Amino acid sequence: MKIRPLHDRVVIKRVEAEVKTASGILLAGSAAEKPDMGEVIAVGAGKVLENGTVQALSVKVGDKVLLGKYAQSVKIDGEELVVVREEEIFAVIE
Repeated sequence: MKIRPLHDRVVIKRVEAEVKTASGILLAGSAAEKPDMGEVIAVGAGKVLENGTVQALSVKVGDKVLLGKYAQSVKIDGEELVVVREEEIFAVIE
C-alpha cells in the first residue's frame, strides 16, 4: 500500500532497535528501547501558510532523521510507521 501524507506531515520508518547494550549484554525484544532514529519514506506537499501559499518541507524521502522516542506509531500492512509534523523532527542526520 502506498501512503501519501497531507500538508506538513512526514511518514518515517524507524530503524531497527539495538539488541545489544554498549557493554555487550543482549536484550530481549520487549526490553529494547524504541529507536529515536528513522528514515523518511514519504512527505506531504508542504505547510500551508496564513496567506495561502505552500511552504515546501525541508526533509525529503530517504533522509535519516532524529525524532522523539514517544512519537505515535501506526501499523500499515503489518509495518510500524510514524507519522509526524515536520516541526516534530529534531534533526536530519548527514
